[in-house]
Amino acid sequence: MRKSLFGLTGLALVMMASGAAAQGSGAQDPGPKAPVSYEVSFDNAQHHEAKIVATYRDAPAGPLHVRMSRSSPGRYAIHEFAKNVYQVSAVDGAGKPLKVERTEPYGWSIDGHDGTVTVTYTLYADRGDGTYSQVDATHAHLNMPATFLWAEGYDDKPIRVSFKRADPTWKIATQLPSVTGQADAFWAPNKQYFFDSPTEISAFALREWKVSDGGRDYTFRLALHHPGTDADVDVFTEKLKAIVPEHIKVFGELPKFDHGTYTFIADYMPQITGDGMEHRNSTFISQPRSLFRANFAQLGTASHELFHAWNVERLRPAELEPFDFTKANPTPSLWLAEGFTQYYGPLLIRRAGQSTTDEYLAALSVTLNGVINGPGRLYGSPQEMSLRAPFVDAAAALDPVNGNIFTSYYPYGAVIGLALDMQLRGRSKPLTLDDYMKQLWRTHGAPEKPYKPADLQAALAQTTGDAGFAGSFFKASIEGAALPDFAPLLEQAGLKLRQKSPKKAWLGAAKVRVSGSDVILDQAPVPNSALYAAGVETGDRILSIGRFEFANEADWTDALDRLKPGEATTVKYLQRGQLREAPLKVAADPTLEVVRFEKADLKPSKAQLAFRAAWLGAEPAGK
Repeated sequence: MRKSLFGLTGLALVMMASGAAAQGSGAQDPGPKAPVSYEVSFDNAQHHEAKIVATYRDAPAGPLHVRMSRSSPGRYAIHEFAKNVYQVSAVDGAGKPLKVERTEPYGWSIDGHDGTVTVTYTLYADRGDGTYSQVDATHAHLNMPATFLWAEGYDDKPIRVSFKRADPTWKIATQLPSVTGQADAFWAPNKQYFFDSPTEISAFALREWKVSDGGRDYTFRLALHHPGTDADVDVFTEKLKAIVPEHIKVFGELPKFDHGTYTFIADYMPQITGDGMEHRNSTFISQPRSLFRANFAQLGTASHELFHAWNVERLRPAELEPFDFTKANPTPSLWLAEGFTQYYGPLLIRRAGQSTTDEYLAALSVTLNGVINGPGRLYGSPQEMSLRAPFVDAAAALDPVNGNIFTSYYPYGAVIGLALDMQLRGRSKPLTLDDYMKQLWRTHGAPEKPYKPADLQAALAQTTGDAGFAGSFFKASIEGAALPDFAPLLEQAGLKLRQKSPKKAWLGAAKVRVSGSDVILDQAPVPNSALYAAGVETGDRILSIGRFEFANEADWTDALDRLKPGEATTVKYLQRGQLREAPLKVAADPTLEVVRFEKADLKPSKAQLAFRAAWLGAEPAGK
């Protein structure tokens, strides 16, 4: 690794050293008279405001309609970015003021122009994550759909953007190619690429390294805005460098990054919101804890988002093409797009030797338990859960929902990935999930041919040479909600699936909140559980369970510790002003865990150890 000279004040971190044509597209810097141009300044950064000037040239006669997006690539819900746009004004090419009429909550109409319209507006931005933007005295993090107006009819027009930095020590990190000779100016071939290009402007630390693949050299970069030390940056960089080869092995090659570069844009500042968001040649990853305080746990998000450079950014559901910025963009395939990415993120960290087998299994246990014992599978398949994304993916609503009816496509898909991987590895002619991902990459990723659900089944049939297996797997576990018995599948790797605390009581919900001396259930009971059968619901005040009365959270915890599985008792509770009492049959805690045979007083065979090593990689020496 070497430290980049781009760290010098006044230079920008960019995807290209010049404004040369984008690879394979023929696109070039549109020049100073670009059909669309933006100028961004931060004179009022301490109050979270940016001033943006947008110019649209060669506008056809009649009103020009400009609007803010309502969705953002990588997110599947509606987000009302227009609420943070105000002080909107416009002039024509001669500087003559134009009438700006707000025609809807999301857009404005501008008439009487001379073919050029320059719109000036103020943006308020104070949420730093992958969906929104944040401007303050330390940085400007810009997610483009949350930042920039766009004009109808200009979707395929090239764009220029320039930034006026609030602090001379700030640098610029973006996947946008730079304008030759202008450190603060960049361009994009069209709106889709521009809006997929988050930008960080701050005094970030920068590291870069080269990766060779297929006879080509690619540059990987880390632009890190954080309160830590250079040593922290170096440690994190080495961890990133270690996982990249493992990601490449899954698909057999790197994506052909448009400008030969992939950038991790990272914000680990206390004012930031934890998130990760994939983009074509970059990712934005954030967490309010520093690297040191988090013990470099940020590697998990980085690994997940890097996997997306293949899976989602190029191996892409057809329903997301082209991305529509005016509405939610649903697809039934998030179980693969997000779920398989969730499976591989920690797995590739393990294979790279950046975690131990026991650390990996502890996290896998949580994921597996949540899906197997969670109630969501009673209400829908992975495809069904994928289509509910617009209601859950950082979506906001006032009315409550039934907390039992949804299992996130992230862990759901990860468990599907585990199930398929274990079944493929156990076949008479062993295969792996990696083989399936390579097949998908060959047919829909490298050629960038968006897939539909039927294509995913066809690829599994092609991988295995067994259309019957592919059909039954998709019917049972993708279109349906069935899961295989994981115990024998995991035993192939010398792993034991077992109840974690079989002697511990379980009532179907354990989360409570305390208001004064009232203990209130703060979690929906699982259907068919003890509390559910007794009629107890979220928000009810729990008065007693048998001999145990509740005045604080410690009373509740003590009761759970002292109740015994199989015990028959009663529950008294206050539900919307009515005192109720019902019988209660205590169950055993169903929480599952996965452990190595060695920790369960079992001896794995050589075949089981070989299976484990082939799947998880070799254990670091001394572990």
